[in-house]
Amino acid sequence: MAIYNYIALKNNKDIVKGKVDAEDLREARESIRKLGFIPTKVYEEKGKEDNKAAKGDVKGGKIQKLGLQDRIDFTSTLQILAQAGIPIIESLMFIENDAAKLRVRLVAKELRRQIMAGATFADTVARYPEQFGQVYIGLVKAGEDSGELEKTLQRLLELQTKEANIRGKVIGTLMYPMFVIVLAVIIVLVMLMFVFPVFKEMFDGMGKELPWITATLMSAGVFLKTYWFFAPIILGSMVGFCTFIMRWQPSKRKVDEYVLKIPLLSDLMQFSNFANFVAVMQVAYDAGVPIIECLYLANLTLTNYTLKTKIEAATLKVQQGQHLSVALRSTGVMPKMILFMIATGEQSGRLGDMLLQATSYIDKKLDTIIDTMTKMIEPIMLIVIGSIVLTLALALYLPLFNSYMTD
Repeated sequence: MAIYNYIALKNNKDIVKGKVDAEDLREARESIRKLGFIPTKVYEEKGKEDNKAAKGDVKGGKIQKLGLQDRIDFTSTLQILAQAGIPIIESLMFIENDAAKLRVRLVAKELRRQIMAGATFADTVARYPEQFGQVYIGLVKAGEDSGELEKTLQRLLELQTKEANIRGKVIGTLMYPMFVIVLAVIIVLVMLMFVFPVFKEMFDGMGKELPWITATLMSAGVFLKTYWFFAPIILGSMVGFCTFIMRWQPSKRKVDEYVLKIPLLSDLMQFSNFANFVAVMQVAYDAGVPIIECLYLANLTLTNYTLKTKIEAATLKVQQGQHLSVALRSTGVMPKMILFMIATGEQSGRLGDMLLQATSYIDKKLDTIIDTMTKMIEPIMLIVIGSIVLTLALALYLPLFNSYMTD
């Protein structure tokens, strides 16, 4: 018997905490329900020695942080071996010996060592939230508790592959404008540092006042040619400033709020966030995770602070007894089609199927948004490059035109 701590709802509104004795997590949840409560969070209580051991394992286990592709490779191999009926320890041993990447082999080695010491796979993975993430940990635990770890690994693999595809689409859309911007900066620097200073003596020999645009760019070019080391410092400072703005919480919150007000870009932000959100909801719900925990796990995937805050408020309303679709509708940020599908699923008792349909809808919508943005980016970049070229050309040729006109 083990002691389980729990947080539950009483009468669908009051939050209560307590402890129950049970053989496993499933029995603990049953005991809590028999008390007339709705469990929202249940976890095993560990003694001091267990906590020390866990901390020692984290410090002692040399596990590097896994990237998304690393987790996909690890989960894919583990799922294939589990489907073939190979025990988890032997599967981890295979990955430890034959995985292509060293960090994946080290992860498998450390997990196998702890499982052989008596820990479960879910408990072992839970000790490394930075490597696997809370969504991965929560779904593995649900799969192991329900005895469907093999199916859960398959769902996790599909979920991670979907996340990688979405990330690839968004990055692919942004790569072209970023490349054009970098190329434009290089061209401008070359023109200012090497072309404009060559024309300086000729323009000075004219003895006439230069147009303001020529004078400004000429001064910038002479300065950069003399103090060339300022160029990388300025560029590095700009990159650092942008990075700081996107990571500092107060500024990030403002940026996240502002992005949702820009047409098309707000659609990209919403659908790319909710693609992962709904996918995790669907996988967790099919794995038998309670709806509150489904929302908690799904909310971890949201990267936009405004969306995350509003979904957290909706989660609280669901805890208090409100229907999922009604609570999500009150946020005002979730697309209406998704809300309609969720409401239909609640009414028909087929929420899992409707969440799957919502996932397919979001994928198609996201593809449409990305295609539209790609088509819009090309003319915008042409206008930007054309404007830069026109500005540089005017700066060089305006003094010559003025000279011919006066002569």
